[in-house]
Amino acid sequence: QVQLVESGGGLVQPGGSLTLSCAASGIIFSINTMGWYRQAPGKQRELVASFTSNGRIQYADSVKGRFTISRDNAKNTVALQMNSLKPEDTAVYYCNVDLVNIWRARANYWGQGTQVTVSS
Repeated sequence: QVQLVESGGGLVQPGGSLTLSCAASGIIFSINTMGWYRQAPGKQRELVASFTSNGRIQYADSVKGRFTISRDNAKNTVALQMNSLKPEDTAVYYCNVDLVNIWRARANYWGQGTQVTVSS
């Protein structure tokens, strides 16, 4: 099995910062993509930032210049540094990993989600 453990959500005032972390563990052979998505109440889940399979980084237009994604390949972790947070960033944030397991089967996993609330 594969486990994704997220941490770092919480309540922050507008203009503040938070860092989310996600650690993947288990029967992992290699990781194709790692990234963060979010879902606000009444809205569809959307991509926030991710590392693509060829190592490129993509960001949602709404977070460019404010959020930074980073990755530690040795530890199978991905982090999301969020600065200049806005109320519209309020959502449940989910880590997503697309990987190949030790039996060479491809699989996609979601974290349990962590709440980020931006409010004064």
